[in-house]
Amino acid sequence: MAITDWPEEQRPRERLILHGADALSDSELLALFLRVGVPGKSAVDLAREMVQHFGSLNKMFSASLKEFLVIHGLGPAKFAQLQAVMELARRALREELQEGELLTSPQTVRHYLQLLLGSKQHESFMVLFLDVRNRLITAEEMFRGTLTHASVYPREIVKSALTHNAAALILAHNHPSGIATPSAADLTLTQLLKQALALVEIRVLDHVVIAGRHCYSFAEHGEL
Repeated sequence: MAITDWPEEQRPRERLILHGADALSDSELLALFLRVGVPGKSAVDLAREMVQHFGSLNKMFSASLKEFLVIHGLGPAKFAQLQAVMELARRALREELQEGELLTSPQTVRHYLQLLLGSKQHESFMVLFLDVRNRLITAEEMFRGTLTHASVYPREIVKSALTHNAAALILAHNHPSGIATPSAADLTLTQLLKQALALVEIRVLDHVVIAGRHCYSFAEHGEL
């Protein structure tokens, strides 16, 4: 049955307008993005198949074009549109962080980092460089490793911080394993970077570990 044949109060678009986007499931939100299904499947059915096939939204967003096209009804146009939506979300959050003080909006920082790192299948180490008012100057992927390890060089981070004239920074990396709890090596590295940056009077405000939808803040756990 097509969505247009559903009772009006059950249609995703009408429910979103009445109750807000939070009231919709992942499949319903995806259905609004897809707009139409395929013969024998409504947009919600197709969206549900997408979620089940990829296993999670993060894996779907990080899928390659080849992986995306495996599902009947999806084509290059939908792939490009989905990537555009994700990039718009990242840019909107980046604008917010550039205009306001990061310490007053920790949730926005986490959302931004989750969009940057949450779907990556390799380990990535990023740094958010901040000005004297703790506003975002830029975010850079400094190092990229395998699924289990990334080599991080303090000298390169100090060099980039000085180049950007940063007064403070936030460290971030992802755990593709899905477990956000930092390792002993993460704790050691954080202290090493904090000491190296202190020599040039640059503060480390936090180190955030991203694992899909989960995150771990060193600052919140008193580990800075």
